[in-house]
Amino acid sequence: MPALFTAIVQAVHPVEVRGQDFVDTVTNKRLMIVGVDYQPGGQAGYKPSEGKDVLSDADVCLRDAVLIQKLGVSQCVATTPQIAPSLLWRTFADNLKVNTIRVYNIDPELDHSQCASIFNAAGIYMMLDVNSPLQGESINRAEPWTSYNTDYLTRVFGIVENFKNFPNTLGFFAANEVMNDLDTAKYNPQYIRAVQRDLKNYIKKHVSRKIPVGYSAADVREILQDTWAYMQCDHNDDASSSDFFGLNSYSWCGGDATLQSSGYQDLANMFNQSAIPVFYSEYGCNKVQPRVFTEVPALYGTEMTALSGGLVYEYSQEEQDYGLVQVNSNGSVTLRTDYDNLQGQYNKLDTGLLESTNPSSTSIKAPACASGLISAEQFSKNFTIPAVCPNCQSLIDNGISNPKNGKLVDVSATKPKQQIYGSNGALIQGLSLNKIGNDGVNAPGQQSTTPSSASGSGGPAQPTESKKGAAPKLAGGALAWIVVLVSALLV
Repeated sequence: MPALFTAIVQAVHPVEVRGQDFVDTVTNKRLMIVGVDYQPGGQAGYKPSEGKDVLSDADVCLRDAVLIQKLGVSQCVATTPQIAPSLLWRTFADNLKVNTIRVYNIDPELDHSQCASIFNAAGIYMMLDVNSPLQGESINRAEPWTSYNTDYLTRVFGIVENFKNFPNTLGFFAANEVMNDLDTAKYNPQYIRAVQRDLKNYIKKHVSRKIPVGYSAADVREILQDTWAYMQCDHNDDASSSDFFGLNSYSWCGGDATLQSSGYQDLANMFNQSAIPVFYSEYGCNKVQPRVFTEVPALYGTEMTALSGGLVYEYSQEEQDYGLVQVNSNGSVTLRTDYDNLQGQYNKLDTGLLESTNPSSTSIKAPACASGLISAEQFSKNFTIPAVCPNCQSLIDNGISNPKNGKLVDVSATKPKQQIYGSNGALIQGLSLNKIGNDGVNAPGQQSTTPSSASGSGGPAQPTESKKGAAPKLAGGALAWIVVLVSALLV
């Protein structure tokens, strides 16, 4: 088996927050987040007792990085060896756009160097959650003071140590949807800010660059504006405020939705004067299927440029039925119609609009924390952030014991071992990772090479049955149509 990793390649530049924008620290161009939420297997995929999480298998990460990277290009599929492999996915060189994934449920004791380096080579940043659904690994929304302790912060700081050396580590979510109604907004806000403070202070002492820290909020309108106001306000420069604000919103449903009917216009108005970047940390209503993603041109259009893009929920098909792809039981992947539709919407995005920064946004300063910022009577108006938990200050000052530090390594293998099927069931050949190389990013307009021939011989092994069924075989009539289409491309 050939070695997967040989030498170091730093494909992307670190990003920092400037006003409302994420900005490339080298090119000074805005990073508009265009991406997907990534958690194959869902919560069940997180198995620390077995040494498994979403970024622990390099073969799976390579497979998925290829498909996520190619979301921004048109696809053409075929199953016959008579067709030139270079035409099987002819337009990979055009309009590569996906640049970010959000990763949930990570084990800080595992080495994620391989997977993180694969996504780096693909020009894809990572937004990382420091919590998990397991007991003691997240804030207890019912009694947050009971979960704020050394064991919890040791885990949180372990995630920082694990990913601090990767240039494509874009930021850390200190918490996700801890508040989902007014009852949970009474005590949790100050504890979320306490974790943000501790994270930022740990990063300041133990990381060679700033890595932003923020919160991912549920789109619950009775508390949303108060949540954002509470998280971004300045409390005596105590480092507890959010560096960015993520929003999990599913209000745009179906092709008939508009900026007004979906409430997107209201959100744009709400966040227009934000002092920090705001982006959709989850979006993609599935009440109308297949999803057509008409919110994409709206989210990245001129009406919403104050926001910093978003992440589609989610890459793989899980129980909640939001998947762009179906991961079959043998590891092969079948693209869903949602993948095709999202790909088509991404191809329409305006490169110049996405990369241009708003210099005036840096002049917007966060207001001082005060009760007048909060409108709901039951929402916390207590801006006295809890003191650092007992024995936790030593963790911040001295670092955690024996951390697992990941390191960037280069990727030599670029072709997925698993088979990939189009949404019509046809086998897609010639897929490979487009290695961005030094100082690049999978940004709008980024060029790539034409994929080479698929390796191996003989007929493809069909996927085994999965929860949603096996990938269908390609009908003869459809195959003939594809042959005609590909032949026309030769002209």
